[in-house]
Amino acid sequence: MGLRNSRPELFPGDILEFPRNKYFSHYGVYYGERDGVAYVAHLTTRDSTSQFLIFGRALNSSVRLDPLDIMGKKYKVYNSLDDKHPPRDFYNHIKPEIDEAVGKAVTFDILFHNSEHQAILFRYGVKRSEQIEKVYARIVPTWRKPFEKKML
Repeated sequence: MGLRNSRPELFPGDILEFPRNKYFSHYGVYYGERDGVAYVAHLTTRDSTSQFLIFGRALNSSVRLDPLDIMGKKYKVYNSLDDKHPPRDFYNHIKPEIDEAVGKAVTFDILFHNSEHQAILFRYGVKRSEQIEKVYARIVPTWRKPFEKKML
């Protein structure tokens, strides 16, 4: 993840991963260039005053188009499901969906609708978050024993 990008050229529809900390990253879809500026579509809070999360949810979120340079200096292409799901055509499916979604209110939910869910939904048409699946894989075994021993 320490690379500026993981391949020399980005293609519209690529999922980009921007590492935030040891466990979580922020994701967006490369939208292409406008007037020589590269843009990324991503799910985020709508403004700086609405970043308050209640139980992992932010009600005032939306899909935004932001310049790639302000998203972060370190990123990589994260087309991780290409072998399981064929990527959808950018110009016929992804771009129109992004254009329609930009600015509309969406509920952000860390477990069920985060930036990775949204990016994968745009690219593949399926809703999934591998980083949340990894967290579940760690949590479930710790909860299994108390339930099996009927401690809970």
